[in-house]
Amino acid sequence: MSGERTVSHAADPAQFGRVAVLLGGSSSEREVSLGSGRNVLEALQARGIDAVAVDGIPALAEALTQRRFDRVFNILHGQHGGGEDGVVQGLMEAFGVPYTGSGILGSALAMDKIRSKQVWLSLGLPTPRYVRLSAGQSAADVHAAARELGLPVIVKPACEGSSVGVSRVFDESGLDAAVELAVRYPGELLMEQLIQGDELTVGILGDQVLPSIRIVPKGEWYDYNAKYIAEDTQYLCPGLEGGDEAQVRRQALVAFRAVGCSGWGRVDVMRDRRSGRFYLLEVNTAPGMTSHSLVPKAAGQAGIGFEELCWKILEQTLTRRDAG
Repeated sequence: MSGERTVSHAADPAQFGRVAVLLGGSSSEREVSLGSGRNVLEALQARGIDAVAVDGIPALAEALTQRRFDRVFNILHGQHGGGEDGVVQGLMEAFGVPYTGSGILGSALAMDKIRSKQVWLSLGLPTPRYVRLSAGQSAADVHAAARELGLPVIVKPACEGSSVGVSRVFDESGLDAAVELAVRYPGELLMEQLIQGDELTVGILGDQVLPSIRIVPKGEWYDYNAKYIAEDTQYLCPGLEGGDEAQVRRQALVAFRAVGCSGWGRVDVMRDRRSGRFYLLEVNTAPGMTSHSLVPKAAGQAGIGFEELCWKILEQTLTRRDAG
């Protein structure tokens, strides 16, 4: 299921059979996933779909063993108990159960920001300069890496989302605390050149690229609070105009497909204030579907309401492979 799939269109909710809405889990993004999942569940049920919440991968494995579901709407966020690192995709592939979003490879690559960058750079796609760090890296090496990149930098876990464990560092005195925060999460660390300018995100829905969103937080940057709690973050959609809007949409779709993603997702981009150049940051393969989330906002701008958006995402599981 990692490539582009031929989608059948559903008119009758009974075509979907019984649907598991996979939510919650045990990753660092559990609370966000629970909020997303509740919204998706309500939307599907409002459309007459027989949808049931399933919390986490062990519960899904038990349900699939008992053949209780015909397909899965995956709205687990994150890794290590989340649904974006390829693990749950492998489980569903093993049972032959259709599911929303990217396949094993696309999910695993997109979850790992370092590997995503390596793929993009191999194709000549623009992404901020970076250095890989291990959890046991010496302070001297960390400071040397920051000098090599040039401050300011961002320090973050390579395989987390929702701004978990992320720090912006403007002088060397902040490096040690940034690393101390990031190493609380499993996996490698990523130190990345901080691009200062407009923060943009582009939603992907099958072959359709949704209007970009320019994010304008009240505070200095778009952190966890600005994403999920604050009510004063501004979302300008479309985020750009004319040729710039067309360019960022094209670049997002190329980046999305380059790391093997399919179905739906979201690509985060920065536009440098001085040069106007776009830089790819990451791909989200199970984006948030909360009241603050970005894909529903972009879909709404394109004339797709929340219930219809959930239907269209689930509809992607009605493939020729599934029918056969």
